[in-house]
Amino acid sequence: MIDLSNLQYRLVVVDEKGKRSKIHDYVENLGWEENERELSTRLSFTVRNDKTSKGRLSSMIKPGCLLIVSATDGVSLDREVARGYVNSWNPSVQNGGRELKCVCYDDLYHLQKSQENLYFPSGTGTKSIISGILQAWGLSLEKYEGPDVAHGKLKFNNRYLSDILLELLDDAVKKGGQKCILHAVKGKVEIVLRGGNDNVYIFKGDNIKSVSESRSITDLVTRVTVVGQADDEGKSSVEMTLDGLTNYGIRQRIYTRGSEETLEAAKSAAQEILNEDGTIKKDVTVQSPDVPVIRKGDRVELESGLSKGSFYVKSVRHDADSCSMTMELEKTEREIVKKDTSNTAKEHNVGDIVNFHGGTHYYSSYPGAKGYAASPGPAKITKKNGSGKAHPWHLIHTDSASNVYGWVDDGTFD
Repeated sequence: MIDLSNLQYRLVVVDEKGKRSKIHDYVENLGWEENERELSTRLSFTVRNDKTSKGRLSSMIKPGCLLIVSATDGVSLDREVARGYVNSWNPSVQNGGRELKCVCYDDLYHLQKSQENLYFPSGTGTKSIISGILQAWGLSLEKYEGPDVAHGKLKFNNRYLSDILLELLDDAVKKGGQKCILHAVKGKVEIVLRGGNDNVYIFKGDNIKSVSESRSITDLVTRVTVVGQADDEGKSSVEMTLDGLTNYGIRQRIYTRGSEETLEAAKSAAQEILNEDGTIKKDVTVQSPDVPVIRKGDRVELESGLSKGSFYVKSVRHDADSCSMTMELEKTEREIVKKDTSNTAKEHNVGDIVNFHGGTHYYSSYPGAKGYAASPGPAKITKKNGSGKAHPWHLIHTDSASNVYGWVDDGTFD
């Protein structure tokens, strides 16, 4: 348990020779943030540009220098929480005083600023593509918990690498993979399950400064139409239509079936679009004392009079000066999405919304996997493993009634 009352932050600059210098005694306005649909962490601060035994701080902190933020409570927490390389360097003199403002980004920023032309033949796996891109840009993949599905033919022209990676992970979700977060940890890349954090922090009562809530149908998709490949005249035929919350009107998304993609696979992808974008989005903004280890994609529990339940962190801003943070949280009301009923077979498949009876969910489908308690409620089947594994079904809860997010046994849902 982190002792928030004793929380302290350290800022270290690493110069071009690799020498480290502590500068937190000179720093103010220190903060770092992770934003939705961005890969890189953004770090910013202001320092008093005082003279030191090594000269002014502006001679130590230069464009390209590495800055590392760590946090400690003196007991259970003592770790690096953010890092970045100086991209914006702005010294100034005003009323006789000197200061230096800097904005830094971590190693993934190169992917946000670099375009590439890439082609991958049909059948190439998610992990293979991601590993290849990262290796080509000198980035080490330290952990991979993401999906590894076979993709259709992919061609990217003049696309930013960050957009390619995010689109690839989104496509994997449409094909039954689990939603993941790509981020950097100590200069290495990790792809981890959204909501897979070991420590889930609960916010309630005195540890919440403010909560605001909004619900929106602005980006709601109510119909997905699957079309085939265009003929020689450029015409595409409609092969399938899936309806969702059409009581809000028709807001159509087109899904083009790949040349080597089966109709059943296209149907699954179209249903996943409805599951993800065909729901009323519930966004919650929470201001609270800082928990510096919380990152984008983490699962948190909220117990307030306004909003209760389990939420994913969409974005987070940590402010060291005030020892506070602001989180944008997302809760998707998936239970109200219409399920496709054209297939009357009783066999469960990926994409089905089921009623989980409660019990235990596990970190993997293999015997001996670590398990922990999960409460009952509606859930979505995101993966099935029919190869005789101990826990063959992967479920993710669809509302706050349940917290199931892992592999479960046969017979634990209907």
